[in-house]
Amino acid sequence: MRVLLDTNILTRNAQPDHSQHAPARDSVKQLLNRSCELCIVPQNLYEFWAVATRAVFENGLGLTTAQAQSELARLKRWFTLLRDERGVLREWEGLVALHDVRGKTAHDARLVAAMQRHGLSHLLTFNVSHFARFAAVTVLTPESVLQNRT
Repeated sequence: MRVLLDTNILTRNAQPDHSQHAPARDSVKQLLNRSCELCIVPQNLYEFWAVATRAVFENGLGLTTAQAQSELARLKRWFTLLRDERGVLREWEGLVALHDVRGKTAHDARLVAAMQRHGLSHLLTFNVSHFARFAAVTVLTPESVLQNRT
């Protein structure tokens, strides 16, 4: 099974002191132990960079650009990086129109569009509600993975 990782899983993995660090880390390990292919897309890297280089007092990681570059290199080594596809824009436009997507959740719709272009159906995230409207997505949470409910 191939699983797309939501950016919140990546950022929590990079925050050892965060309360969601252990569930993020352990669910990734559990999926790898089940021989799942864990995937990321370029958008994950853009979003990770934005959070990683934002100040801690602004809900960021407070990393320098050099540290953020190192983290991106690590993510690309550990996970399968799927390329941006030409058809993602068309998929995204259809999704945001069909589901009346507004505001920041447009980023989530773009992840779903990338999933559709790459034939992925499973997503690991802490934000179940952000993806509930997309019937084609099977949402996995760290909790469900760790309780073996996948």
